Amino acid sequence: MAKASNDYLEKLRARAKESRVYRKYQLDGLEIAQLLDDEKHKALYIKLAKERDPDKLRAIARDVADNPAIRNKGAYFMTRLANKPNRTVERNNNRKNAPRNGKRIIRRKR
Repeated sequence: MAKASNDYLEKLRARAKESRVYRKYQLDGLEIAQLLDDEKHKALYIKLAKERDPDKLRAIARDVADNPAIRNKGAYFMTRLANKPNRTVERNNNRKNAPRNGKRIIRRKR
């Protein structure tokens, strides 16, 4: 009986370590973290993927990951990101304020 409960507990621990992705921006952020070998800061990359254009973030991450001279890829990625113009994607959860033509609103922060 004790062995069965230990096996069950081990299965629960293993399942808890698995990633659960519910939204596309979560997957984008996790992919960026893997490209940069920076799993420790995956929450940061998920947040960036939610607020910014994930395709551009992924392109910057690929450029950084392909350069073998960079030691700290995460820090270099953030530096490159800070030097780019800050464009955020405004997400409209309220249908009343949604754009009528169906396009995303992209505004620059100053």
